[in-house]
Amino acid sequence: MEVYLDNSATTRCFDEVAQLTHKILCEHYGNPSSMHHKGVEAEKYLRDARETLAKILKVNEKEILFTSGGTESDNIALIGTAMANHRRGRHLITTQIEHPAVLQPMAYLQNQGFEVTYLPVDREGRIRLSDLERAIRPDTILVSIMHTNNEIGSLQPIAEAGALIKRCNPQTLFHVDAVQGFGKFRIYPKKMQIDMLSVSAHKIHGPKGVGFLYLREGAKVNPIMYGGGQQKGMRSGTENVAGSAGMAMAAEMVYRDLDRDMERMYVLREMLIDGVNSIEDVKINGCPDREGAAHIVSLSVRGVRSEVLLHALEERGIYVSAGSACAAHKPQPSATLKAIGVEKELLESTIRFSLSIFTTREEIEYTVQALCEMVPMLRRYTRR
Repeated sequence: MEVYLDNSATTRCFDEVAQLTHKILCEHYGNPSSMHHKGVEAEKYLRDARETLAKILKVNEKEILFTSGGTESDNIALIGTAMANHRRGRHLITTQIEHPAVLQPMAYLQNQGFEVTYLPVDREGRIRLSDLERAIRPDTILVSIMHTNNEIGSLQPIAEAGALIKRCNPQTLFHVDAVQGFGKFRIYPKKMQIDMLSVSAHKIHGPKGVGFLYLREGAKVNPIMYGGGQQKGMRSGTENVAGSAGMAMAAEMVYRDLDRDMERMYVLREMLIDGVNSIEDVKINGCPDREGAAHIVSLSVRGVRSEVLLHALEERGIYVSAGSACAAHKPQPSATLKAIGVEKELLESTIRFSLSIFTTREEIEYTVQALCEMVPMLRRYTRR
């Protein structure tokens, strides 16, 4: 049996999405900036995709900016905001458990003379609103808080944070990295007072290499890439028509039966957690109940290095990860696990299971059985 449980790294593309992208690439391949029929045809795909995504978020179509994915969306939001508002202030706020696509731009901005406050989190990976309130200053120009943590599945109080930010400093822009949250939760930027929202298609069964940034109309953000002036100059470059159309179709599909699919995924997550809890010296990181995301389980196995367990599972046809795929080849321990207080011995003994709507009960049962058999054996081998 092959069991793919690395869906936070990437997801299998919907068949219908793959067919649509193939059709556009091979038949409706015009440049959307061209004025002839092929160009108009391609531009309509972009217009329809914007309409679909805007409807899901309940925002204006003009506020959808197509990008190459979550990383670019985050960079535009962070660096673009800092460059556009530096005369008003040079203070930024984020959290200690952000994705590298936020932490690295923040580090870059620090090198450019900006001051960054990194909010701590509790043992379940959530910020304290009181910490956020104390951090906001008159010169705070941006707050960036992820919706769903990609390693442990913790959820942040986004709506409450948005209201707090605007109450403390109405001019402060609020950015949310929703790469792991979009398609799993209903997110409404206007209602939650979010100014910018980052999304990536390949996390929701869409194509790789495409995403979007919700950018509230009127938010002062500079482009970080210059060229032909596409998308009103905010993101130059010929648009990825096939990818954008595929992303919109995937979004429409995941939101079609969202409540039913998430309930089913929560049940499978609970099955996995209940199963591994029968193994001695295994710790669940983040929220073990439904206060966390339905699709992510972070597991620390004392006495077994993550790489060893990962490859042992792979031999059984089970595919998981040792943390964030975007940081998997870096030797330093996970900043997220350190921030929630995971003890040093367990930092290199943690693996992540991430489910999707394609995950079955039989796959979870097979995975639990494999873990129950191999963990005691691997511990005996390690002790030798």
